Amino acid sequence: MSRNPVLTDKAFGETPAEQGASPAQEWDSAQQGTVAAVGLQGQGQSTAPATPPAGSGRVMTLGGVSAATLFIFTFLLIGAAFGWTLVTEGAPVLRTDGSVSTPVSFDNPGLLLGCMLGAFAIALLTVFKPKLARFTALPYGLLEGALLGMISHYYNARFEGIVVQAILATFGVFLAMLVMYGLRILRATPKFTKGVIGATFGIMIMYLLGFVLSLFTDLQPPWVGGSLLSIGISVVIVIVASLNLILDFDFIERGSKNNLPAYMDWYAAFGLILTLVWLYLEMLRLLSKVRQ
Repeated sequence: MSRNPVLTDKAFGETPAEQGASPAQEWDSAQQGTVAAVGLQGQGQSTAPATPPAGSGRVMTLGGVSAATLFIFTFLLIGAAFGWTLVTEGAPVLRTDGSVSTPVSFDNPGLLLGCMLGAFAIALLTVFKPKLARFTALPYGLLEGALLGMISHYYNARFEGIVVQAILATFGVFLAMLVMYGLRILRATPKFTKGVIGATFGIMIMYLLGFVLSLFTDLQPPWVGGSLLSIGISVVIVIVASLNLILDFDFIERGSKNNLPAYMDWYAAFGLILTLVWLYLEMLRLLSKVRQ
C-alpha cells in the first residue's frame, strides 16, 4: 500500500519468518521491505507490533518524532530569520491606478539559487538514504529556512501581513488534520492513499510542465495570476497538501507501533516538515492571488 512519497512503506520490513533471515538482518533491512502486517491481517493472522532484535537499541517513538520535528523546525526558523535579512525593500511607489507598490530586490540571487539547489539535493539524498536523516535533517532545515525567509519577505513586501496570515493558516490546517486523524474522521485507507498520492504527483507534473512552458513560450499557465480559475486551482492544491498530513500521521503512528529503528524518528520528522513547507508555500500563493 503506497504512502507519502517521502514516508513510504519501505520503512516497514517483512518478518524474519517469511524471509528466513536472522532478526538482526531483518531489522537492518527494515526500510527495504513492504508492510507484512497488512498482508497478515487480511489472512486473519496476528499483527502484533514487532519487537526489535537484541542489541538493536532505541526504537522509533512518538516522543522521538516530536523532538526531532522540534529540532528541525528550530533550525528552519533560524534559517528563515537569516533569509529574511537578504531581501531589501525600496521606497514605496505610487502607481497610476492609485495603488502603492514596494520595489523588492534579493541582495544575493546566487545564494537564493544555492539554498534552493542545496535543500533539494539534501532532500533527495534523505529520501533514498533514510538512515542519513539524523545527519541531513538539520542542514536541510537551515537551507530550506533561508529560502523560505527570502520568499516570505518578498511576498510580505508586496502584500503586507500575508506571511502572518499564511503561518496561521498553515498551523490551523495542521491542527485540524491532526484532530480529524486522531478522531478517525480521516484515515489513510488504501483508496484514500492512492488518491492523495496520485493527486500529489499530478501537481508535481503540472508545475514541471508550467516551468518548461515558461522557458520556451510567453504563455501563462492557467494556475498563474489572480483569475477565479487560478484561485480555484490553488484551493485544490492546498487541499491535497493538507491531506498529505494524514499520510504523514499514519506513517508515524504505524512506525511507532512496529518499533522501527530510532533513526526513523528523524526520517519521519523530515517528511512531516517537508509537507508543512509545501503547505505553507501554497498558502502564500493562494493568499497572494486572493489579495490581487
